[in-house]
Amino acid sequence: MTLATPVRLAVIGVGHLGKHHARLLSGMPGVTFVAAVDLDLTRARAAVADSPAEALADYRSLFGRVDAVTIAVPTVGHLDVALAFLEQGIHVLVEKPIASSLAEADRMLEAAARSGAILGVGHTERFNPAIEAALEVLQGPRFIEIDRLSGFPERSLDIDVVFDVMIHDLDLILAVDHSGVTGVEAVGVPVLTSRVDIANARVKFASGCIANLTASRISRDQIRKVRCFQPDMYVSVDAGAMELEVWRLRRTDGERPSIEGGPLVVERDEPLRRELADFVDAVQNRRAPRVTGQAGRAALALATQVAEAIGGNG
Repeated sequence: MTLATPVRLAVIGVGHLGKHHARLLSGMPGVTFVAAVDLDLTRARAAVADSPAEALADYRSLFGRVDAVTIAVPTVGHLDVALAFLEQGIHVLVEKPIASSLAEADRMLEAAARSGAILGVGHTERFNPAIEAALEVLQGPRFIEIDRLSGFPERSLDIDVVFDVMIHDLDLILAVDHSGVTGVEAVGVPVLTSRVDIANARVKFASGCIANLTASRISRDQIRKVRCFQPDMYVSVDAGAMELEVWRLRRTDGERPSIEGGPLVVERDEPLRRELADFVDAVQNRRAPRVTGQAGRAALALATQVAEAIGGNG
């Protein structure tokens, strides 16, 4: 049962993504939006212009005033900011990747365990309605192919495309196949920056499933497509358009097999809104969020394997 008392929430970092956290939280049921925090006060003020929330420059001034925070600062700052709140027992939703390294992720998980605070990670694609619907029908796919291509960003250039873009899909394949990764092959190229801007990875699972992933931040086209193949079924998702197709092979005794299926109805919604609502509900009901800190660490661990495989080919 949802608690009657609203969750007092603040957003730390209101740049490209954090400003949308502020926009959504300011009108979300069950939330008292307390503040937007950013070193750039002008940016913080813009994020709260349409709400009674405060604009602050120092997140430490929130101690004792909030129940939870969302963190959308650059990845290099995740550990320090998250620890400050987790150690106070304040619940945290941190944007992906969870941290800059597995050692940092472990420190965050340990702090959450000590204080009892909830730690969630912002793998927003898990909340895409088309992806959600696809996950419900998938049962042991044998081959997964994912293409995630986008134009050159003006953000997240402190990390390469594996940790910025591909990590969404690494999290997805871990959510589909729980058998364990047995091998990773990868190649990546720095094109417009000193870091890898386009990468391809082939991930093998103990189940026998193979996932082939391509991620680029230098494409002329925006493409976010997921294709899954399993015995007697093909599932295709256009994550950008929030469209889902499911095709099945029907076998009837004495007759030729037939192919049935087509597009399924997907109720469109903003994935970030769904993610934030899940976090708020998790705080209110003291349950684990859909993407836990452990899941965020697992995605980071696989991204690290991919990055190491790329480095080994360099």
